[in-house]
Amino acid sequence: MKKVLSLILVVALGAFALVGCDSKSGSQGSSDSDTYTVGICQFVQHEALDAATQGFKDALVEKLGDKVTFNEQNASGEASNTTVICSELVSSNVDLILANATPALTAASQATDTIPIIGTSITDYATALGIDADKWTGATGFNVTGTSDLAPLDKQADMIKELYPDAKTVGILYCSAEANSKFQATEITKYLEKLGLTAKEYTFVDTNDVTAVTQQAVNDNDVIFIPTDNTAASNTEAINNVAEPAGKPIITGEAGICKGCGLATLSISYYDIGYKAGEMAYDILVNGADPATMNIEYATDLTKQYMAARAALLGVTIPDDYEEIAED
Repeated sequence: MKKVLSLILVVALGAFALVGCDSKSGSQGSSDSDTYTVGICQFVQHEALDAATQGFKDALVEKLGDKVTFNEQNASGEASNTTVICSELVSSNVDLILANATPALTAASQATDTIPIIGTSITDYATALGIDADKWTGATGFNVTGTSDLAPLDKQADMIKELYPDAKTVGILYCSAEANSKFQATEITKYLEKLGLTAKEYTFVDTNDVTAVTQQAVNDNDVIFIPTDNTAASNTEAINNVAEPAGKPIITGEAGICKGCGLATLSISYYDIGYKAGEMAYDILVNGADPATMNIEYATDLTKQYMAARAALLGVTIPDDYEEIAED
């Protein structure tokens, strides 16, 4: 009987040890046997956001191999869908959430204050999260960190002046529902005015009034500027159908929008900021890094790019330091 009891005790202790070895150690770091489920909420499908998500996944798979799986969902451009998606990810107890674009970040931060959240394709985190700009230190102070897609707005204003030195008016076209687009519009207006240009904002509510608002902006201005705006990115064909016949140039905040309707852009790599976000996620999951104290990371490689076909159509000479964007 004693031998039998001893055997039972050994088996029980062994099972307990196995359970202990398989558990995650949270903020203290993780063992090599850990596996992770990462939730992804992407606001809408378009070239820039798709590239950021791919970069994020590639970074984690490169570092974790088959120890990471993804629950990837797309909100199809509807803010209400981001709320549903993020609630589901929290309910399923994922280990970390990637929030791709501002509406996704807003929904994720409202859904949980415990699960780590990595944002990407966010222009300004203070604006997106409702943090007082005067109190912004570079880190959020809570369970959110990530990467920004902001290219310097002063340099984007300089680009407009460089390509169109005789222009007097600039129409800033964006979706009023996107807080980060409003931030960009406000900031670039300051730089445009310093250059002697008059800037006016033209906002559409959703896809239904893109054409009408674009027409008004085209009628009123010499040049159009579109910031990194997700709704605009999803409606470049409609915008181009107005601007191109009118011969009005559009300078854009990112390359995907530029391909669809723009002349030139000061571009970053969305794949690269997504990849960096993946590296940050790894540091949180495996090394126990605290997102509250991790500074937001910014793109470092900026490239002046242009669309050759539109340049020819508009009859504008592009300086030699611009790179041609390849046609699809």
